[in-house]
Amino acid sequence: MHSTTSSCLLRAFRSLKIAHTPTTRPSIIPSAAAASRTIARPRNVRLFSASASMAGNWLEPKLDRKKKMMKGRPRVATGGSVKGTTVIWGDYGLRMIDHHRRIGAQALKVAEDTIKARLRGQKYRIYKRVCCNVGVYISGNEVRMGKGKGNFDHWAARIAVNQIVLELRGMIHEQVVRDAFRLAGNKLPGQWEFVKKGEAAIVGITKLDGVTLEELKRPRRKVSGDTLQPIPPSAELSEGNRTPLDLP
Repeated sequence: MHSTTSSCLLRAFRSLKIAHTPTTRPSIIPSAAAASRTIARPRNVRLFSASASMAGNWLEPKLDRKKKMMKGRPRVATGGSVKGTTVIWGDYGLRMIDHHRRIGAQALKVAEDTIKARLRGQKYRIYKRVCCNVGVYISGNEVRMGKGKGNFDHWAARIAVNQIVLELRGMIHEQVVRDAFRLAGNKLPGQWEFVKKGEAAIVGITKLDGVTLEELKRPRRKVSGDTLQPIPPSAELSEGNRTPLDLP
């Protein structure tokens, strides 16, 4: 039995063949050529990630809430600027026309959800022209004056007068978009109007419809003194019939 086992082992060793092709183990250290071909990854952004970016979104930015912010005022275009008053990215827009104000992120979110509910099943895209980057800090009820600014409450955005807030573009009829923006304007404070791409811009409260910006910057036309006629004083305002102010 011993000879049979040894013969089997001998035949097994003879059947083995040694490969002449050298095999090398893969190196885990990248070479210089492979390192040069790598793509530079952007900072603070993870590729193929489903989580939100570090920049936040238009309703809640990634800012420090503990850092107090001033209330501030919306910008006032005093030099003839028409920035933010026309539709740029979309075909239709929603513009505020009454007065500048500060609108909270919750109200803007409700307006966006209203548009999405009205246009459910349609092919469109919404563009946001504002960003809620202003923190609102309030104190509790029955708190005495002073003792700091208060605690963080919500994010808000400063909306200037005649500023476009939302834009929309898609394969939708104009009347459907107009109705969706009407419902969204009812959810927001203030008065809003529906505008289309290509409409005239607004400088302050003056719409450039038939009026150019150069004409607004010119000085007002002077009226000659020959065309003016003095108003004769009436008998009620004469010096003799006027009642002294010190008498009861």
